[in-house]
Amino acid sequence: MIIGITGGTGCGKTTLLSLIAEHGGMVIDCDRLYHQLLETDKTLLTSIEARFPGVVQDGQLQRKQLGALVFADKKALRDLNAITHKAVYDAVLQQLDPKPKLVAIDAIGLFESGLDKLCDVTVAVTAPVDARIARLMRRDGISREYAQSRIGAQPTNEAFSALCDYTLDNDGAEAEFRQKCLAFIENLDIIK
Repeated sequence: MIIGITGGTGCGKTTLLSLIAEHGGMVIDCDRLYHQLLETDKTLLTSIEARFPGVVQDGQLQRKQLGALVFADKKALRDLNAITHKAVYDAVLQQLDPKPKLVAIDAIGLFESGLDKLCDVTVAVTAPVDARIARLMRRDGISREYAQSRIGAQPTNEAFSALCDYTLDNDGAEAEFRQKCLAFIENLDIIK
């Protein structure tokens, strides 16, 4: 079974992914995969630099500089996604050959990249915006303003939910959300 997991940054997707991994599932983190590709796929890096001059210095992508550009400009974010989605999609396909018994694909752009078509089921993980801002500030060591701009550049909770088969709302304590995630994967008959 392939489960596509999506939702905005800071919603708590990691909790669901961790539970799937704990139960023997393979987790494909498309954000991590993208960053690995930035180290190994020079064509990808060159394409990003061509569209966003100055964001590559000494062969390294300046992530915060690129983030400041794309999270403040929806067209720039669409342009970046157009460049990166195909590379990530192809890398995911390689990891699925041969297809494992249980896989979770973690991708904020699950539908935009076409990765949803590989999935048996899709789930949106959502959370209140204020909680997401606090998590991002704590996790990434960024300012409130930068956290808000990152969240503001992404689809809303409702937009993610509308596309997915299921929604898990992370609106309480961490232990409570973990129980929701556990119930979700039990209901899919992934674990007994």
